[in-house]
Amino acid sequence: MKIYTYSKARENLAAILEESKREEVVIRRRKGDLFSIVPKVQRKRSPFDVPGLSKKISRKNILKALRESREQA
Repeated sequence: MKIYTYSKARENLAAILEESKREEVVIRRRKGDLFSIVPKVQRKRSPFDVPGLSKKISRKNILKALRESREQA
């Protein structure tokens, strides 16, 4: 873990962000406040991974609607 002052972190932000990929980086302000920089891991998601709809439609009603739409065509 490396600790940087706010001023140094501001001057070298790009390098510090890259460094945070390898180890935890902490920034200290004058008042003593500490902030940790940790990269957020992106999940690889499928384009088919969509949230479901919360509708109160039964399986029977869905199949009925499909049959009706096919009969019209």
